[in-house]
Amino acid sequence: MKQDVIQELGWGRLVFGQTFAEIEEIGRVLRDEAGGTRDICMYLKDPHVLVALHPEEYFIDPSHTYRLDLSELPELPEAPGIEVRPIESKDEAEAINRIYVLRSMVPADVEVMWENHLDNPAVQYLVAVDTADGEIIGTVTGVDHGALFDDPERGSSLWCLAVDPVTPRSGLGGHLAASLAHRMADAGAKFMDLSVMWDNEGAIKLYERMGFRRTPIYGIKRKNAINEKLYAAPPVEGLEELNPYARIIADEAIRRGIRVTVLDADTGYMQLEHGGRSVITRESLSQYTTAVAMSRCEDKRVTRKIVEAAGVRVPQGRNATFDQEDVDFLDEVGTLVVKPVRGEQGAGITIGVKTEKQLREALVRAGGQGSEILLEEYCEGKDLRILVINGRVSAAAIRRPASVVGDGETPLAELIRRQSKRRGAATGGESKIPLDETTEATIREQGYTFEDVLAAGKRLEVRRTANLHTGGTIHDVTERLHPVLAQAALTAAGAIDIPVTGIDLLVPDVEGEEYVFIEANERPGLANHEPQPVPAEFIDYLFPNSKRTPWTWEPEKPQDPSN
Repeated sequence: MKQDVIQELGWGRLVFGQTFAEIEEIGRVLRDEAGGTRDICMYLKDPHVLVALHPEEYFIDPSHTYRLDLSELPELPEAPGIEVRPIESKDEAEAINRIYVLRSMVPADVEVMWENHLDNPAVQYLVAVDTADGEIIGTVTGVDHGALFDDPERGSSLWCLAVDPVTPRSGLGGHLAASLAHRMADAGAKFMDLSVMWDNEGAIKLYERMGFRRTPIYGIKRKNAINEKLYAAPPVEGLEELNPYARIIADEAIRRGIRVTVLDADTGYMQLEHGGRSVITRESLSQYTTAVAMSRCEDKRVTRKIVEAAGVRVPQGRNATFDQEDVDFLDEVGTLVVKPVRGEQGAGITIGVKTEKQLREALVRAGGQGSEILLEEYCEGKDLRILVINGRVSAAAIRRPASVVGDGETPLAELIRRQSKRRGAATGGESKIPLDETTEATIREQGYTFEDVLAAGKRLEVRRTANLHTGGTIHDVTERLHPVLAQAALTAAGAIDIPVTGIDLLVPDVEGEEYVFIEANERPGLANHEPQPVPAEFIDYLFPNSKRTPWTWEPEKPQDPSN
């Protein structure tokens, strides 16, 4: 067996403790951890001894180790429309990083991943590819201990199992784990280990169903900024109770040395203090957004008038009068969107109204007789959110309505419940698909009921609106955004005179010039735009003196001898 074995994986190094003769040598190796990475030592005989010798430096990772006996392989579940295979390009390694970031994992060095793929048969980077569009929606990394260091036990290990949180496909994590297990068994491995956080109940249940069993093996990590939450109490009271939209801002502020006081965790109110400046925020809404700007966003009729006057294209629209004129407008434009004048998170909105009966039902859903309701021409297109912070486009993303993918066995209602549970888990409970009359009407319009079984691999949209709070998903397109669309968002934000906003457009193509304006949001979610660094830009806006600029050295210019 080789000695002192360390395997670089791009996000950090695996240190195989059983290959080291001296425990202090392991400590020295972990001290050499590179900044921004996360090393872990596994299979050390006495991990508690190293921690006891250096409690200020190391800690025992609060994870369980599970082992799968590869003589009893789990069946490979059917996954119509999914291909699991090794990566084939650096672009696919970048796609793996995208999923890591979405899952709040440490991204890996692409060059390291690609070099491992080409030159190291002990390391496998597998991806799950949606064959319909070629998109990578899951990944897992495997290490063959026998191939790496002639392990006499013929072990292997699973690392970095991650599934895109927006995919509607169920069972993908289990399929990836089973695929890796079969590959390791074919390579001659006798077992496959994995490490899972002690409180990750969903993953633990999955692994136990697959046949993994607990084994008394513990990991050692070095205390660093990435791992701090695993060994230290939260630095701010109430931090753990914040929703994801407020927490992502608080975390960025704390990293900058900005004092954070949670005023009301339930509603996301915080006080941020730095360099003599104090700012109250509610998620991405700060005291620097005026009441006038908020009122302009709140009333969709006012928003339309202001941005249209500034030259931004808006769909035809009118205020509902609950009489024949509403029907006449429907006849004129063909298809309507009906929505409350005031509201957020997609509440009360009906899209695709085509008949007088549907119009009456939509008006009731939006609040009914006496309510302020806006009727707008329905325009085909993709739902584009452009985030503007301090006069700059910080991110752009396509928002897609909630959807499910059939397995040929499960009724639609149960598919929706399962997808809703996954979306809730991926967003801290912020995104769920309601089993309400709107969802029922959406699937009924497509010829289905809650009791129907969707064919295996068939995808079905179950909501018309793409709001995150009703199960919608968001997909970054910042690098592809056409300048005309970016300018429309900047113009709208400037006309409303709002410093931080989410501008919603309908577009045929994010790389084209066509669009219509839908609405502006005064409190856009910053937690939905990974990998764009929008929390950092928000804090830059609030506290420009907290920006972390790299220090550079310039040689002193020689003096002019004539002076």
